Amino acid sequence: MKNDRDNTRAWLMSGLFGILTGTFLAFGYQLEKLDRIDLSDRNALLVWGMLMLIITMDTRYIWKGYNLALEGRKLFGFIRLPVYRDTDAPGKRDFLVNWGCMILLAIPVFMAEFPGFFVYDAADELNEVLTRTFTTHHPLLHVLLLGGTIALFHKLTGSWNVGIFVYLVLQMLVITAIFAYAITYMQKKGIGKKSRILWVLYYGAFPTIVMYTLCSCKDGLFSALLLLLTVLLLELAQDPEGFTANRKKIALFILTATVMPLFRHNGFYAYLVFVPFALIHFRKRLKSLLTPMLIAPVVLYLVISPVLSAACHLSEGTHHQEMLTVPIMQLARVYAYEKDELTSEDISAIEAYIPEENLEKYTPRLSDLVKLGFNNDLYEQDSAGFWKVWKKLALEHPMTYLNAWMLTSYGYVYPPAVINVYKGNSMYTFTYEESSYFGYEVEVPGERKSMLKPLDELYRYLSIGTFQSDLPVIHLFFSPGLYVILFMFVLLYRVYRRNYKGILPFIPMVLTFCTVLLGPTYLVRYVLYLWLTAPLLQVSGRFD
Repeated sequence: MKNDRDNTRAWLMSGLFGILTGTFLAFGYQLEKLDRIDLSDRNALLVWGMLMLIITMDTRYIWKGYNLALEGRKLFGFIRLPVYRDTDAPGKRDFLVNWGCMILLAIPVFMAEFPGFFVYDAADELNEVLTRTFTTHHPLLHVLLLGGTIALFHKLTGSWNVGIFVYLVLQMLVITAIFAYAITYMQKKGIGKKSRILWVLYYGAFPTIVMYTLCSCKDGLFSALLLLLTVLLLELAQDPEGFTANRKKIALFILTATVMPLFRHNGFYAYLVFVPFALIHFRKRLKSLLTPMLIAPVVLYLVISPVLSAACHLSEGTHHQEMLTVPIMQLARVYAYEKDELTSEDISAIEAYIPEENLEKYTPRLSDLVKLGFNNDLYEQDSAGFWKVWKKLALEHPMTYLNAWMLTSYGYVYPPAVINVYKGNSMYTFTYEESSYFGYEVEVPGERKSMLKPLDELYRYLSIGTFQSDLPVIHLFFSPGLYVILFMFVLLYRVYRRNYKGILPFIPMVLTFCTVLLGPTYLVRYVLYLWLTAPLLQVSGRFD
């Protein structure tokens, strides 16, 4: 009976993986090529069905082989799985060596990109500090750290580049320290010397990771803190009693879970939803220190956030468009493609909330130009009117609504997607043409002073050049879609095996990812944590 239940659960999970992955691949291809999902294409539907079936069957076969390999047999007859044994050997020296190696790896990139990548609203955040005018558009803690550091060192040296460089060095030290902690944890879980070297090189030299380690945007710090939270949850899941008996661990956990959402607000919602999962998982230990430890970050965030806002006289404003990105884009797409079928009342209602000049700037993969003119005042007065027209048109144009949403998010789940959502947009020093994989430049008042031109050219090529189309296979490892499929494959396998200790630590990351599917576009910066947490899959599935 137990074997029958296990077999049923295995088919259910492999089937779910097959359905999701087949859908991502089949519809992602259409969205990339056609800018829409075409359900009238019979060949596409046939391919979709075949993909789901083949992936489901292959997944079940691989999982069955993996089960046998765990019992000592060779996977596929020739691959022997590594055996990980916990060890107390790695310590402070190993941490320092790992950290030092990654700092050394950062030096050549700093020389090539001096003073670092000062981009993605960096100038706006600096200006908030210089003018003492703070808004809700950027996380206040990041604004204060970035702007305060740069302003201080500019005052001391007279150089904006020095200020930017100092801030990015400090940020790099924090992020690489978290990477070193993660690698040292994996050493304690028994990875060998070769794996240790591999992950040091991965965290210290893989371009996607380095770009954000040395970039001024908040996403690098946020993703690193999410990585640290995941490692701490892995330690907690494996040994709850030992973890809660260690006051330093408790303090580090609370600090990490509190500070992380201060760099990105969606991190708070993800952690808030995660807490009930954790309390259910640890339900036998609710009377221990574990419960206040899990809840404390929520309370501290709700206290610290308004205190920071009050101290800086934050200008609250209304930014409903940030939460309404998907419905705004759905209305805009109906307006752009189905306008002839709309009544004059529908058109007037849409234009009341989204000005015509913004509606005419509709582009499928980026909501910025459309939502920029959203009438927040009218929405405050009559939100029901907005949802009334939205609901009416949803019933009349469901596929248009689906396409509008998918076009701003499919790049996260379709590995071959070319990330070029900013195509045609002009920045300070270049115009996006072939790719908008990474911002690359140094915004004013900074100025790039490269001391290693060949390496600088490589990063330019990876960021805004033709890399994604020139090397489509290698590009897959630079694509978020590949990592999403990897996580689905591993975590659904653990659901089948009921290895909940190996799932719980990744729930905050998974929930954070779910929030970006409702965001303004698909960019690597919003999902960097996929790259950062992927190595933990190597050691997080062997809990007793």
